[in-house]
Amino acid sequence: MIYKKNRFYIEGISSEKISKKFGTPAYCYSYKKLKENIINFKNFFKSFKPMICFSVKSNSNVNLLREINKFGLGADVVSIGELMKAQKAGINVNKIVFSGVGKTTKEINYAINKNIFLINAESKSEIIEIEKIAKTKKKIVNIGLRLNPNTNPQTLNQISTGKKENKFGVSEKTFLSLVDYIRKSNFINLKCLSVHIGSQILSHQPYEKMLRVLDRVIKKSRYRFEYIDLGGGMGISYENNLKKLNYKKYNIAIKKFLKVNKSKIIFEPGRSIIGNTGFLISKVIFIKETKSKNFIILDTGMNDLMRPALYNAKHKIIPSIKKNIFSKSKYEFVGPICETTDKFSTLTKFQKLKEKDIIIICDVGAYGISLSSNYNVRPKPVELLIKGSKIIIIKKREKLEDII
Repeated sequence: MIYKKNRFYIEGISSEKISKKFGTPAYCYSYKKLKENIINFKNFFKSFKPMICFSVKSNSNVNLLREINKFGLGADVVSIGELMKAQKAGINVNKIVFSGVGKTTKEINYAINKNIFLINAESKSEIIEIEKIAKTKKKIVNIGLRLNPNTNPQTLNQISTGKKENKFGVSEKTFLSLVDYIRKSNFINLKCLSVHIGSQILSHQPYEKMLRVLDRVIKKSRYRFEYIDLGGGMGISYENNLKKLNYKKYNIAIKKFLKVNKSKIIFEPGRSIIGNTGFLISKVIFIKETKSKNFIILDTGMNDLMRPALYNAKHKIIPSIKKNIFSKSKYEFVGPICETTDKFSTLTKFQKLKEKDIIIICDVGAYGISLSSNYNVRPKPVELLIKGSKIIIIKKREKLEDII
């Protein structure tokens, strides 16, 4: 992902060529970057060889899941639909973990029938439902129990999941009483302690605090957990000045934890695997000039990329062709959707643009297409995998006829 002769390339293909051949907006993923991210993640924690279950909610494209499966990763799913997609991609059921606070009877039933590795339960009601279904099937079901460690992940409130006011997991007191309840069950095997404190975490310190809480709770429970599921949440650098997560320090903290607690580790990374592989190629439809700023109106909107509208998230925007002529006006990059929140970024220094120019929104691989919608009756974009000088269509552009 570099400029060659002032033209932006994703691996061996220029963004101009992609836009001419496939139109805009277009989601593009770099295979090389995906491979690099998976290998790096494995290397960070190679001393204890964790089970790595890719978080399907971050990107559920079946063809991308197939590529991820080839590297031996499992799947972390939060719905029957994600579970079915993981299966369709060929991911072994022995590497599938089912998380989420609101699993229906139908979903639990399906997961038990498929003999998935683990159902991570998040309430007493859910445990009772699992037990009831297991009893009718005369099966012993492996579960994890999700603890809410009341740990501030130092991230956005909207993507924090480990504080006591969040809906996820159970309190320490409830956790300990549920361990005792499960001990007496003939149909549930408590295999795992599960935890996940949030997303886009860029400091190792919340993880260290989380591990200290786990250590204390495990001692109190007097229970030997075969697995500890540490969730995911590892952040990526969306802006040039953002700090990066110190994996080395996180690795040291886990190894220290494992000296006392002889368990196997599960991770559920999503963003750190797929986030920076993705680019959204878009075209400037109109430029609306005002006294305070110029609106750069794109053909991609919040229906294609929801993160800025939903979280006020920042994504780098770069030109397809570099020119050394800069605009004197402030640029506000907006979409065509009838919502004021349909905007991507406001930049005071950007090269001068004209209508029909191509721009690229970066780092959209995670929670880009998976949060997209047909709002304003707009078809979803094409999805492309770039492999060297090869372009593979991994999801066709929707047609209006498909959604009308």
